[in-house]
Amino acid sequence: MSESSLYAVPLTMIDGSPTTFGQFAGKTVLVVNVASRCGFTPQYAGLEALYRRFADDGLVVLGLPCNQFMGEEPGSEEEIQQFCEVNFGVTFPLTAKVDVRGKHQHPLYSQLTAFKKGVLPGLIKWNFEKFLVNADGVIVDRFASTVEPESAQLVGAIEKALARAAA
Repeated sequence: MSESSLYAVPLTMIDGSPTTFGQFAGKTVLVVNVASRCGFTPQYAGLEALYRRFADDGLVVLGLPCNQFMGEEPGSEEEIQQFCEVNFGVTFPLTAKVDVRGKHQHPLYSQLTAFKKGVLPGLIKWNFEKFLVNADGVIVDRFASTVEPESAQLVGAIEKALARAAA
C-alpha cells in the first residue's frame, strides 16, 4: 500500500466540501468511525482531548460518522456536527457519513481494513474502531472500540508515531 494510494482517497467533509485524505499529508492521523447514539459515544470527549493535546505536534483526529451498526448514527450531517459541538466541544474534522463495510464501503476503509497487524484484521466490528496513520501515510496500528482514546496503549502509539515524524 503506497503513500500515494492512501492520500489519493476522496473524502467529503461534513460541510459537503470535497477533498482527499492527502490534505493530511505530513500529519499523524487517528481515523475513527463515530456515531452519536452508541455506547462508545462518550469517547468523543477523549478524542477531542487527544486532538487538543497533540494537534500542535502534528496529530489530526478524523471522525467518519457511520450508521451501519444498529442505526446508531441516524442524523443528517448538520445534526451530527451540532451534536458533536454541543455535547463534546468537538473541533477535530468530521466527514460526511460513510459505510465502513459492505458493498458501499468507503475507499478509505477498503485500505484501512487491509491492515493486518494486531488482533483486529479485516472488517470493522463496531463504531469507534481506531486506525493510526503515520505522517508518511502508512497505517501503523489499529485499536478496538473498547480502547479508550486516552488509554496508555493509544497515547503511547500516538507519541511513538509523532516522535518518528519529528525525528
